[in-house]
Amino acid sequence: MTQHVLITGANRGIGLALTELYLKSGWSVYATCRDITQAPELTALQRIHEHLFVSELDVTDHHAIEQLSQSLKAISFDLLVNNAGYYGPKGYGFGNTDADEWRKVFEINTIAPLKLVEAFYPQLKANQPGVVACLSSKVGSMAENTSGGGYIYRSSKAALNSVVKSLSNDLLPQGIICIALHPGWVQTEMGGPNALIDTQTSAKGLKQVIDSVGEADSGLFMDYQGNYLPW
Repeated sequence: MTQHVLITGANRGIGLALTELYLKSGWSVYATCRDITQAPELTALQRIHEHLFVSELDVTDHHAIEQLSQSLKAISFDLLVNNAGYYGPKGYGFGNTDADEWRKVFEINTIAPLKLVEAFYPQLKANQPGVVACLSSKVGSMAENTSGGGYIYRSSKAALNSVVKSLSNDLLPQGIICIALHPGWVQTEMGGPNALIDTQTSAKGLKQVIDSVGEADSGLFMDYQGNYLPW
């Protein structure tokens, strides 16, 4: 039986690499991006893979999320990957935090993943046990924060981890596993050219972790190599 995954932010970086990997593994992939006209690699993939379905979605538009869920209500999803993310401004210091950008980062990194789970919960539950994988970051770990700074992105990922923990408590009784994942320092637009690993390495590791998770892992924070991370 074909498995189904929904991946947000699939037009580039880790999202695109995950899309390619799941397609190669025989899954039906429902990929979203904010602007299809700016997603040439994703649309090129769509032309050669009959099991790739691309939808335009701004994850901060909650009505659009509901509409997408309704349009896909006949699909039972095995996996939801909340990958879409936004770093916000870089290089600012204490005393120079842009509050408007902070709100935007929270909308994308923290609020949107929860709204997506709420919208697609019926489809995930229908294919019990479903898995919700939220791409977080080690910089959201309180224990790992020894350098300060990065107020906007750090706090959005710490808050996302809290969302995942609450989701795990609420949804595990229905058989839905929720995990937070650190993809590593990856060579993407966000990670920059000096990052340690490429998107294919990250995606391969993330998929292996997702494939192996069980109920005991729900609500936990793990990296792409399967190591457990502290909150």
